[in-house]
Amino acid sequence: MSTVFARTVPLVPHLRPVRPRRRAALSVAAALLCAAVGCSAADDAPRPAVPAPSGHQAALCRALHKELPDEVGGLKRRATDPVSDFTAAWGDGPWIELRCGVPRPEIFNDVRTQAVDIDGVKWSPERLPDGSIRCTTPLRPVYVEVTLPKEVAGGGGDMSALVDLAAAVRKAVPSDDPDDSPAPKTP
Repeated sequence: MSTVFARTVPLVPHLRPVRPRRRAALSVAAALLCAAVGCSAADDAPRPAVPAPSGHQAALCRALHKELPDEVGGLKRRATDPVSDFTAAWGDGPWIELRCGVPRPEIFNDVRTQAVDIDGVKWSPERLPDGSIRCTTPLRPVYVEVTLPKEVAGGGGDMSALVDLAAAVRKAVPSDDPDDSPAPKTP
């Protein structure tokens, strides 16, 4: 009498049956991945690094935060994550980001650093490797930094969005520069 041994051959030769424990682990991993992807798309918010000014500088930043406009460069203001009185953002991404109370920028160590006056506020621009422009206010009791993404600034370095921030900066963060132009008089 001969014995016939039956062997189960998977329909797809390169796939092996998955053990129950592994199946559960894969299910959990897939669920976590789907949740992360779903959340990141829905909760996509600007995440600027939050500065840590203290004392008088923190008070100036809080005053500036209250004065910031709802629109900058035609872009609507949106919440940052985490929410802070020292940061703000405008746009749907990439965002115009403002940080108040940042440390003294390295560019101010270079005596050749230039500043441009935009509506009574001086800004020192710095082109970043990703094509964006970081502008920081010199000669104010607290440094205000605004990053204009390359999609806003373009290849030519358009900083006109800073016009919309000028009134708030002038009002909340007084200049230490005697050459700064005075705030325009409003009727």
